[in-house]
Amino acid sequence: MKKKLVQLVTTSFKEKFNAEPAHIFLSPGRINIIGEHVDYNDGFVLPAAINKYVCFAVSETENGECNLYAKDLDESYSFNLNDDIKPVEQMWVNFFLGVLYQLKERGFAMKGFNISFSSTVPMGAGLSSSAAVECGFGYALNKIFNLGLTKQDIALIGQKAEHTFVGVNCGIMDQFASVFGKKNHVIKLDCNTLEYEYHKADFKDYALLLLDSKVKHTHLTSGYNDRRNEVEKGLAILKEHYPEVKTFRDLNEEQVTAVKEQLGDVIYRRCLFVVREIQRVLDAVAALEDQDFVKLGELMYKTHDGLSKNYEVSCEEIDFLVDAVRNDENVIGSRMMGGGFGGCSINLVKKEAVDGLIERVSKEYKEKYNITLKAYKVKVAKGTTIYKEQHAGI
Repeated sequence: MKKKLVQLVTTSFKEKFNAEPAHIFLSPGRINIIGEHVDYNDGFVLPAAINKYVCFAVSETENGECNLYAKDLDESYSFNLNDDIKPVEQMWVNFFLGVLYQLKERGFAMKGFNISFSSTVPMGAGLSSSAAVECGFGYALNKIFNLGLTKQDIALIGQKAEHTFVGVNCGIMDQFASVFGKKNHVIKLDCNTLEYEYHKADFKDYALLLLDSKVKHTHLTSGYNDRRNEVEKGLAILKEHYPEVKTFRDLNEEQVTAVKEQLGDVIYRRCLFVVREIQRVLDAVAALEDQDFVKLGELMYKTHDGLSKNYEVSCEEIDFLVDAVRNDENVIGSRMMGGGFGGCSINLVKKEAVDGLIERVSKEYKEKYNITLKAYKVKVAKGTTIYKEQHAGI
């Protein structure tokens, strides 16, 4: 798959620019094993890069001329490096311009470039195709023009590009996972300090399977903003009762429950989810260290139930996908992944049962919603990188 993607992008670059590309880069999408909606609540997350990539073929130009070609859309965009850089109508272009704007602001000396790119990271499935584009592009410019950026710089530049040019106020997890990914390892990331550690994630007899509901309900943004407001209110009330508390990390379930009446039903359930989810990430790390995948799976189900009932960011279709595998002996864990209101469920499935499961759930889902389910078998992969074989006759 990787070779095929590299070949496709190399060929498209040759056709577009009438030359061989000087460099090939790969930037992965990501999954999050557990730790949902805690990146903005002072918690920990447990993401990993996956073997779905955005591939870039790149060469520099001499005259400041910059040409971008999106192979999958068959769309081009050209500008000069010395132009004022502002967001444009073509949304995909803003992922590039946002990163370039950050680099220009920092005063880096660069030349122009030709880029052709294509992706196997599914759009809109919650696998962070946008972070893969931002980080891959930042990584490429850093390598080609010797900018001296660290991996953390690249992730933060990608995040800021998303805030300023794309208009999505995302946390740091997606970009961090894309850049820092390590094969067969998950990253325990502290979203406050950006301290991180790797934990081995060789799932042995189990495979990671994503089931894409193919739905995206429109209240993702409004629902997300509402949740942020609700937990902020909740934390303020909890701090009044417990002056020593600075963040949700300092609280336990009993403390939240003791203030239930003052919080009110909705805010109580939101805060309860956050405190439990922060603990679940720590429990999941311990389960991975012990290679206790059954325990990890149980935590995933608990996360889903919390997201669905207490945080209320799931939707009927995703609940259906989780419930469809809940009593299947070949599935040890399943949950909604990402912001919610659609997207994918992430499942831990016995390797030999994957194809049969896809067939069964696809049929049931089609009968219920008349939607064709998409399934992605993924592996934990390494982060953004230069593709080593770009001159090996591909």
